[in-house]
Amino acid sequence: QVQVVESGGGLVQPGGSLRLSCEVSGYTVRLANMAWYRLAPGKQRELVARIIQWSPINYGDSVKGRFTISRDKDKNTVYLQMNDLKAEDTAVYYCNASTVWGPGTQVTVSS
Repeated sequence: QVQVVESGGGLVQPGGSLRLSCEVSGYTVRLANMAWYRLAPGKQRELVARIIQWSPINYGDSVKGRFTISRDKDKNTVYLQMNDLKAEDTAVYYCNASTVWGPGTQVTVSS
């Protein structure tokens, strides 16, 4: 009954920024493990960022220093701030909340 919905994707120029949101609803137990993954055509799905309660934040090597994951005070929304976007960041970005996946949001980086 848990629902996960991503938003905030779109078209952005190289060097630009986007902020993705992942809203989680329908759960009765607080979700402590939330993560962003991405999938580009012809590539393997890769971890972008993961935030785990009481544990350090993890980032994929390709996005370190550019992307920031955060969670709101109510713990039902996770954000992904993406700065200095590159063409290779183009992908469908998926939110995962304690094993439940959202439908994804498309991010396209192109001039």
